Amino acid sequence: QVQLAESGGGLVQAGGSLRLSCAASGKIFSINIMGWYRQAPGKQRELVATISSSGSTDYADSVKGRFTISRDNANPTVYLQMNSLKPEDTAVYYCKVDARTYSIRSGWNTREYWGQGTQVTVSS
Repeated sequence: QVQLAESGGGLVQAGGSLRLSCAASGKIFSINIMGWYRQAPGKQRELVATISSSGSTDYADSVKGRFTISRDNANPTVYLQMNSLKPEDTAVYYCKVDARTYSIRSGWNTREYWGQGTQVTVSS
């Protein structure tokens, strides 16, 4: 099993910055894609940014130039630096990782894991 611990959400004024962190732990053999998603009230969950194990990144058009995703492979953690925040960025932010694990009982397994979510509120 893989556990994800998110932190860094909060309340910030428009134009401000926040940094989200998501640390993975457990019997992890490898992690491929790590990413951030968000869900605003009444809306579907949407992709914010992803980063591969080699460092390739992808961003939603709405956050390009303002958000930066990064990762620490040694201590499996993914970060989201959010600058120039706007009220429309208000949402619950979730991290997701695609992890490969091994256990004697279950053998090899690759699946996605989600964090519990952290609230980001941007006031105008």
